[in-house]
Amino acid sequence: MTHTDTNPFFSPFDTPHGTMPFDRIRPEHYEPALREGIRRQLAEIDAITGNPETPDFANTIEAFEHSGRLLNLVSAVFSNLHSAETSDEMERLAQVLMPLMSEHSNNITLNERLFARIKHVYDHTDKSLLSPEQQTLLEETYQGFVRNGANLQGDARDGYRELCKELSLLTLQFSEHCLKETNDYLLVLTDRAQLAGLPDTAVEAAAETAREKGLPEGQWAITLHAPSYVPFMQYAASRDLRRRLYLAYNTKCTHPDNGCCNLDIVKQIVNDHLELARLMGYGNYAEYVLRHRMAQDTAHVYHLLDQLLEAYAPTAHQEVAEVQALARETEGDDFVLMPWDWSYYSQKLKDRKYSLDDELLRPYFELSRVKEGVFGLATRLYGITFRPNPDIPVYHPDVDAYEVYDRDGSFLAVLYADFHPRAGKRAGAWMTSYKGQWRDPQTGADSRPHVSIVMNFSKPTQGKPALLTFSEMETFLHEFGHSLHGMMANTTYESLSGTNVYWDFVELPSQFMENFARQKEFLHTFARHYQTGELIPDTLVQRIKDSANFNAAYACLRQVSFGLLDMAWYTRTTPFGGDVEEYEKQAWARAQVLPSVPGTCMSVQFSHIFAGGYSAGYYSYKWAEVLDADAFALFKEKGIFNPEVAASFRHNILEKGGTEHPMTLYRRFRGQEPTIDALLIRNGIKKES
Repeated sequence: MTHTDTNPFFSPFDTPHGTMPFDRIRPEHYEPALREGIRRQLAEIDAITGNPETPDFANTIEAFEHSGRLLNLVSAVFSNLHSAETSDEMERLAQVLMPLMSEHSNNITLNERLFARIKHVYDHTDKSLLSPEQQTLLEETYQGFVRNGANLQGDARDGYRELCKELSLLTLQFSEHCLKETNDYLLVLTDRAQLAGLPDTAVEAAAETAREKGLPEGQWAITLHAPSYVPFMQYAASRDLRRRLYLAYNTKCTHPDNGCCNLDIVKQIVNDHLELARLMGYGNYAEYVLRHRMAQDTAHVYHLLDQLLEAYAPTAHQEVAEVQALARETEGDDFVLMPWDWSYYSQKLKDRKYSLDDELLRPYFELSRVKEGVFGLATRLYGITFRPNPDIPVYHPDVDAYEVYDRDGSFLAVLYADFHPRAGKRAGAWMTSYKGQWRDPQTGADSRPHVSIVMNFSKPTQGKPALLTFSEMETFLHEFGHSLHGMMANTTYESLSGTNVYWDFVELPSQFMENFARQKEFLHTFARHYQTGELIPDTLVQRIKDSANFNAAYACLRQVSFGLLDMAWYTRTTPFGGDVEEYEKQAWARAQVLPSVPGTCMSVQFSHIFAGGYSAGYYSYKWAEVLDADAFALFKEKGIFNPEVAASFRHNILEKGGTEHPMTLYRRFRGQEPTIDALLIRNGIKKES
């Protein structure tokens, strides 16, 4: 019996909709399947380069687009599970497979015969004879090769290969260190008094965690995972414990003696990116990246960040002063508000001003009802429906699988939903794809997507179901917005479908969905008390709306500070060999409104920009926020469930993926280019005229 007889990747999947047979995939299957995927794609590329016919769009560009199906499948499953359900064996495999994939990618983009054919098509095709999507595919294919070193020669080409391989390993190490540091920390509490201030849900969750960790009855455990960390920082009365937890969180990956330090890795990643940009003819890495973004260059990014800083900073300082004043009422006039105090006293101020906190709202956001509400919103806007299918294999018992159907009853997509934290899952929330959408070039059959949303929400306890915070409900809407972008894809080419768009456009569908969280008409579709069934009272909904901009300026400056830090690392024109912590503090100083704490460092755990694809791109969140506020303004004007506006958003934004320039798509939906005004009005910084 050969390995192909037992390896599930080598046979068509006998599962509903050809979904991944997670129940049969084992770690030992990945490497042989990946190597076979590489072999097959190289054979497909040999067929393209060996074709005696003159290169044209069909025999070169489309043929390349449709190559590598097996490899794409295997790498998608492996990389997704490496984030959502990893293990020591998966970590070891990653050290082998990531460089293999990087090397293979370079072997393709540095294949001179293949690039010669692509360049011939690019130079000799009458682009007016191509559809807009074909024009985009041609442009993206050609520029993708150029951006990945196809024009490099000799030593420069070899240097590019080595840099890509090294970056692949460095980003992998960075992520693994962050996950290990997060998983390894445990604040064990043995005295009930140490939990003073915490709501019952947080106390129960801490007791549940202690049980899971094998601690004796009567002990509680706090972790650095968000559902544990955030409530503790928000409600724990003990300033000393808040400080201890804050320092544990914000000094992750800074300790050289524990094997998980990222200080040197940050320097290496920054310097490798700079060297790569120089090889490609750019002065810094940001210039290289931004050529393929809506922002286009560093000047436009800094213009946005400076605009936001100027508009929000005065209000942010007022917000901090107000929280400081409240703290001094109870702690004395010499009390200095520190970062570990911010969430605690902000919550007290919010309680005073609006009589509203997460625990008051949590009973109305029981997870199964939130799912009904979020799925129901998509039904109301776009006519799509969700049916759970227990026959679809999943990679963990926590995961739910749904079939998604369109308004006309046709099959639209598969959606996986993975809600709760566990040791093998990295922190945060994200949407990803196991299979993108595309059309078969021979038959025209529409191959529908399989997408997944992964989150780290509050878990059920022995006495209560999973009750979400308002913020977690917003996160659900956010990731679900990304999934709609994937599920509604309606394109010809997979590389242009779904979320395969400019990086500073990809957050529009997700952030757009968050707008519904504070709309009474939406909340009234699902928000009922998990015990009584009572609909969320209008008074609470009004308080949600009234408090919508509570500390909004502070939150904006926090995002701006991350954008400034990102740009500081990637606009460097000389290699970095200094102190990472000190450089960070200087980089974001003008957006900081709380005292700096020695020894803390964001960069060493800033996975977005060092391991997650947001290098020189973190500004994208604020860029997309301008777009989403402007887009939702049209919904508010016409009615938040307006079918015509929703149909236009679906057709012009969600279905189109990256088939045309994002500003072209946005103008088609909105009738104009966006301005910052809608965001300023939404945040209460500017009055509506």
